[in-house]
Amino acid sequence: MSAPRVVVLVEGESDRVALRVLAGRLGRDLAAEGVAILPMGGVTNIRAFASEHGPQGLGRRVIGLYDIGEERHVRRGLAAAGLLVDPVVGPVAQGFHACDPDLEGELLRALGLDAAEAIVDRAGEGRSRRLLAQMPAQRGWSREQLLRRFLGSQSGRKARYAELFTQALDLDRAPRPLLDVLREGAA
Repeated sequence: MSAPRVVVLVEGESDRVALRVLAGRLGRDLAAEGVAILPMGGVTNIRAFASEHGPQGLGRRVIGLYDIGEERHVRRGLAAAGLLVDPVVGPVAQGFHACDPDLEGELLRALGLDAAEAIVDRAGEGRSRRLLAQMPAQRGWSREQLLRRFLGSQSGRKARYAELFTQALDLDRAPRPLLDVLREGAA
């Protein structure tokens, strides 16, 4: 494969999986379009990734997806990599879109809690989810808080459910930040 014309920087594997699955559901072949999605292993690595893959003479565009609470890291990292961030508009002007509060929150909101819990049950992990809800530390938590804790309680679970949740989404309710990043990648 030739060098990508667009590099999408994402915080982790679950973001990459969700974008890849959503693109496929929308009939897009990102590799054929010259779009590469790179998990950075955390937003604090954005400066290094943006510097390495940035447009400095490479003829490629760097865009991305991040959690809204990490915007200060995104602004600082992009600026350190030489990608100017508009002080008013923010990273969106560079093609970086924020999930509120994060990917899991966007997917749970788009699916609804009933549908998300049903997906967990069909995946064979309903018992684990229910056991977590019965633990003293989680008593009194909302269903969303419990699902979010469940998703983060085992290595690889966020990526697994990013795929399952994105496959189950009504495309009319697909999270705006994911759609915006995919739109930017096609431009």
